[in-house]
Amino acid sequence: MTPQERIIIALDLPTLEEAETLVARLGEEAVWYKIGYQLLPLGGYAMARRLHSRGKKVFIDAKLLDIGSTVEKGVRSLAELGADYLTVHADPDTVKGAVEGRGGSDLCILAVTVLTSWGEEALRHHGIEGSVEDAVLRRAEMALEAGADGLIASGREAPLLREHFGDGPIIVTPGIRPSGAALGDQKRVLTPAEAVKSGATHLVIGRPISQAADPKAAFDGIVGELSA
Repeated sequence: MTPQERIIIALDLPTLEEAETLVARLGEEAVWYKIGYQLLPLGGYAMARRLHSRGKKVFIDAKLLDIGSTVEKGVRSLAELGADYLTVHADPDTVKGAVEGRGGSDLCILAVTVLTSWGEEALRHHGIEGSVEDAVLRRAEMALEAGADGLIASGREAPLLREHFGDGPIIVTPGIRPSGAALGDQKRVLTPAEAVKSGATHLVIGRPISQAADPKAAFDGIVGELSA
């Protein structure tokens, strides 16, 4: 896998026009794009189709959570977009519904374990005992047993996941910040190189690219860091 194929650019922008401008500025070398809550209500699904038609890979970050039959119907519709990855929460019934709903498509179902904005204080607030790592491992095991293709997890938990589940699962890591970048609202972060060394398959990177004065230069810098 090339460094470019590891980087998923998060199109967390307020308008479709800004998202399309960013895609144009990044050019052919950028392979993956994530479309989430901010753009989905504004025509993000149609943009996913357009990106797919241009040969780009698309990650729909919907974080679905519902009873299995409802998720199955929703994923059946989403599979028609030509998306490559879709997120659901690591609830077994939700995951089973998503796997059933994708049918014969190539859509990969990725389970969200513990949000990267959560620390142990947040776990305690929600009545969850144990460490963040314990919660990630429990939820990952449930999701993979239910048929998930991979996991969304902090790069700090990636070694633990690799130790328990081997090389099979896809591990997509958000909360990536290049050296010297601001942490923002993330609590458990790594640099791109650290995340890949820890076992991450793909890296979701948003603001360090989208809010850079020169997004293409920022993207190229991260590619260079991974190459080195």
